[in-house]
Amino acid sequence: MKAALYDLKGNKKSDIELPQLFNSEIREDIAAKFFEVEKETQPYASYVEAGKRHVASGIISHRRHKWKAQYGKGISRMPRKIMWRRGTQFYWIGAEVSAARGGRRAHPPKGVKTPKKLNKKEITLAMNSAFAATANKNFVLGRYSSMKEISAPFVIESLPSKAGEILASLKKIFGETISLVLKDKNVRAGKGKIRGRKYKSNAGLLVVIGKDENAKFPGIEVRKVGEVMISDLYPLGRLTLYTKKALDELTSEEKKQ
Repeated sequence: MKAALYDLKGNKKSDIELPQLFNSEIREDIAAKFFEVEKETQPYASYVEAGKRHVASGIISHRRHKWKAQYGKGISRMPRKIMWRRGTQFYWIGAEVSAARGGRRAHPPKGVKTPKKLNKKEITLAMNSAFAATANKNFVLGRYSSMKEISAPFVIESLPSKAGEILASLKKIFGETISLVLKDKNVRAGKGKIRGRKYKSNAGLLVVIGKDENAKFPGIEVRKVGEVMISDLYPLGRLTLYTKKALDELTSEEKKQ
């Protein structure tokens, strides 16, 4: 498979041969499985003392003819806390057990999650599928519904050092789709603002560079080849720009496998 190679100014220079992994079979199921394994989840559990922050269990006797006992009162043996008493008369309310108001939950979430695992072959297959999807026209257009036509993937000779220069190059390379390339962050409409999700943003462009290259630009996500994760490329078909050195490293890693 070949792709167009662009120079620093965004002009097409020549065609370049892509690594073999871009011809890999795209396994959406394995990529989705790896994404779920890699995804970090917020641990969720109830407070360990919830519904138990008072003395109730064991304070009332169940024996016959004893003071402060439940026996003969016509009530269940549920743990109870004493609200008030008048001599031998007590006012109890149920506490602690899950059937009582304000008691603990019957089966609360424990906060313990068993980590999912993938073997090495599945991880390799998932990453190859994710990289291959960035060069697959159907997957890219499937992810970006506003796009009509595209020639993916995009390869640049190297990245300019200044933000203004890279922006000018991207405008030439991507043309009318430049709005999808730059990360856009807006305030959400509606009640989501008070529910911890105030902002909405698109993913923007992912730039994959070599291990010896360094780049940082506002509004553009940059990753080195060895640092790319499945979450950077999932859902499959993300707009991705590779440098020539990044493709050379992907080719060398292929040969090692």
